Amino acid sequence: MPSICIVGAQWGDEGKGKVVDLLAENAAVVARFQGGNNAGHTIVRGDEVFKFHLIPSGILYPGATCVIGNGVVIDPSVLIGEIDGLKERGVDVGNLRVSANAHVIMPYHLMLDHAGEAKLGKLEIGTTKRGIGPCYADKSARLGIRIQDLLDEKILKQKIMAALEPKKLMLRPFERDPALDLQAMTEQYLLYGHRLEQHIADTASLLHRALDDEQLVIFEGAQAALLDIDHGTYPFVTSSNPVAGAACVGSGVGPRDITEVWGVAKAYATRVGAGPFPTELNDDLGDEIRRRGGEFGTTTGRPRRTGWIDLVALRYASRINGMTSLVITKLDVLDGFETLKLCTGYRTAEGAEVDAFPYHQTILHHVTPIYTELPGWNMDITGMRTAEELPEALRDYLRFIEEAVGVPVGLLGVGPARDQIVWTGERSPLLPQPA
Repeated sequence: MPSICIVGAQWGDEGKGKVVDLLAENAAVVARFQGGNNAGHTIVRGDEVFKFHLIPSGILYPGATCVIGNGVVIDPSVLIGEIDGLKERGVDVGNLRVSANAHVIMPYHLMLDHAGEAKLGKLEIGTTKRGIGPCYADKSARLGIRIQDLLDEKILKQKIMAALEPKKLMLRPFERDPALDLQAMTEQYLLYGHRLEQHIADTASLLHRALDDEQLVIFEGAQAALLDIDHGTYPFVTSSNPVAGAACVGSGVGPRDITEVWGVAKAYATRVGAGPFPTELNDDLGDEIRRRGGEFGTTTGRPRRTGWIDLVALRYASRINGMTSLVITKLDVLDGFETLKLCTGYRTAEGAEVDAFPYHQTILHHVTPIYTELPGWNMDITGMRTAEELPEALRDYLRFIEEAVGVPVGLLGVGPARDQIVWTGERSPLLPQPA
């Protein structure tokens, strides 16, 4: 039952979309299993740039069925906008399937998200204000609206009424907003259901058939391990589980259905929003990395915080995901730096040195990084396509990462384009081997 799960190994924005796009050419199914339109994957195809928020990156391949799984929360207006945008660019979306069990972001979820962040003030989490958290909260409270409900007017209206009842006080500032009118909301979401009906399916059964037929399935994660609601830097996290184990829950397959787990990490580190970031660079060097890497959010446009690669956090992410391989992206951003720093430990506020990711949030907020310095490579690597071409300093950098994390590096990104990659070892046996 061949499958590869692609997950973020840092705080997101590592280039997972490019990796999925690379593998999707050989895949029967590409399945997104969590998150919502708070995610953003950018794909560069020649002169064209595609930005996805809900639709899996594999949509550019007519031979791959693209699944939005039950673990995803969906803003129908955003999804329909993506579908229409792709159609206008000549992309066939007939291979898109949406789980009938996926939950729906409603207008009141966006209002609650905005109000919640405003109320927190300086303590805000830094959400994208897309209604993701409130939608997941309703799901857990069993007050959620599911995609299948958009096909039944009576059930939809009843569920909206039930969901609004406990929110009356919180929604009082928005009570005059026409978007909260019950009849108008019901009619609007029934229209969404009509638009999406041809894509709604039993996606778990679809995945089971592909796995039983030993076809390649790619599970596409959004966000990343350190933003996981259980295992990340809580409360500065997303509202879902971006780790590999959630691919099972969010798509309807079993643990034994996942063959390999690839963790994607940048050659440096970035973070969007609030929360601890031990290796953050609040200086000209951090600005230079941001400029070189184009570090601005695909979804929000916010400038990303930048810093050196954190091997303590990466080792932790590897463990909680059960990674079988690392993908290191954006190595070209570090071209020309005289020296490079890699965080190999933390020093606590009390002066103790630790090499394990702290479980206690207070400790993590006050650590300072312990660095190892390695020589940089003073050359342009964007045209390199084989491991033999890579400068020795870059190979040393990768070996250091492998030894520190305990996971082999299988693939490198040396530029934004699809072909700007280097396989550093043997390809996965699940993928066709080069002639």
